[in-house]
This record gives sequence, structure tokens and C-alpha cells, in this order.
Amino acid sequence: MGVKMTSEPAARRFVIAGQDFQAPRQGPGLYLVATPIGNLRDITIRALETLAGADVIACEDTRVTRKLLDHYGIATSLTPYHDHNAASARPKLLARMASGQAVALVSDAGTPMISDPGFKLVRAARDAGHIVTSLPGPSASLAALTNAGLPTDRFFFEGFLPAKAGQRKERIGELARIPATLVLFESGPRLADTLTALASGFGERQAAICRELTKLHEEVRADTLSQLARDYAQGRETRGEIVIVIASPPDEAPPDPNELDAIIRGSLKRLSLKDAVSEIAQSTGVPRREVYQRALILAKEK
Repeated sequence: MGVKMTSEPAARRFVIAGQDFQAPRQGPGLYLVATPIGNLRDITIRALETLAGADVIACEDTRVTRKLLDHYGIATSLTPYHDHNAASARPKLLARMASGQAVALVSDAGTPMISDPGFKLVRAARDAGHIVTSLPGPSASLAALTNAGLPTDRFFFEGFLPAKAGQRKERIGELARIPATLVLFESGPRLADTLTALASGFGERQAAICRELTKLHEEVRADTLSQLARDYAQGRETRGEIVIVIASPPDEAPPDPNELDAIIRGSLKRLSLKDAVSEIAQSTGVPRREVYQRALILAKEK
């Protein structure tokens, strides 16, 4: 923990439970600081020291970040950095680093760069030779994944699905065969429709809806996708931040030779050889080379 203060100035300090602490001045560079996703106590001592010891904090919404800083008595100045001003704000932040300043980057909640802007700043800072340091901490996707009761040995983070129904259906079709637990973000007003589309595209998979994680009204509901879709279509509470966690597809035995031949013949009636091979390899899990060799033989027979 930082050194307890006696008569230090207000700058470069933070407060925990009424105790004042001095923060060491951070060296020049870019610091990626994870911040709470709800409960303000979910922050590390290192993160507080860095935020208090930086020269400036770049954030998505200064009003959101100011609440966190006020809670811990941190007086570091804020500057907005988000998708709409990044092109103009990025050179200014790089100039600060070049002059020897420490820039801390935070998102509104959680870990920067996880479904948040910022990767271009990281890349530009590294290209310019500045030190980039990541301070790990809260993440809504990982909190939901560990709370869902589904396998965590392999997972795929998707973020938000497309808002338009057609694009969403297409993307769900692409996600359907990924052999991993899926983690998605969703908003309350779209949740019921999204669950209905997921149930249609994925079938009866187990899933969990994780809402308001770390907050007073935290809720985790686990069931099949179709049952969850019915529950939320009937008006179950959807306020707050929502993460959907979905089980991976069930293991399926590959088709036997006769079944594979039938699939290949059907595909060759509507697709070119190349497209048929790609589709079948993806949908059945049979190695592409094996499908290609068999498709060549059947195509010649045709």
C-alpha cells in the first residue's frame, strides 16, 4: 500500500476508509488501468496509486470516472478519450508522454480495450517508443464466465451482436459451431429478442444471464436458452449491465462414409466444389483434405 501521508499536498494522494496515502509519481508512459464494474471497492491498491500518481487520466466519460476519483480523494485531471474524439485526442496524449508525463487510460468500467476504445492509442504509444503498462483488475466478461457454472477451459468473447436482425442471425450462425463457451454483452431492451434468436440458432444449450454483477441487485439466472428467452419475453427484469454466457456445442460424432457421401452429393448440386468442401468441413468437423478427396471422386462420377 502507498505510504501514509502526514503533510503532503493534495495532489498525488488517495484516501481509503478515511486514511490518506501518498502516491508515488508515475514514470512517463501509458498505464492501462482496470476500474470497478459496479462496486467501487473492487479496485487494486496499485490502480489507486497509478491514478493518483499519473499526470492525466484519459477516460470515456469524465463524469463516470470523476465519481470513482471523488470516492478515493484523487485529484488527477481528466481528459476525454473515446471513439468520437480519438483522432484528435490521441496526438495530444502522445505529446504528453513524449514530454515525460504519465498518462493513465481507463474505460467507464472494467478493463480498457475489452469492448472499449483504446487499442490505437496503445499501438501508437508503443510505436513511438513509450512504455505501456497494463494493470489487471475487474472485467465483466471474466466475472460472468466464472459465475455462470459453465466450462471455462476454453471461451470465446464476442461482445455485442449486430443490432439488425438479418446481420444478427448471420453472426449467430457463424458462432454456432465454435467449440468454446461463448461470452456476449447485451442491453436490457434487446435481451429478449437476442435470446430468442440465440435459441433458434443454437438449440437447447445451457446458458446464464449475469446482470448487475458486483452491484446491490446482482443476479445470475441459469437455464436453457429457450427457457431464458421465454422468461425475459414475459417481462423479467432487464435493467442494468448484462452478460450472456452460453455453453459450447455438444460433441457430435462425424458422419459415417455413406452419410458423408450423401452430404457431399447434396452440396455439389448447389455449390462449386471449393465452396461445397468449405461448407461441409465447417459443418461436420471432418478434415478439409478428407472432404476434398472424397468430393473429387464424387464430382467425377457426376
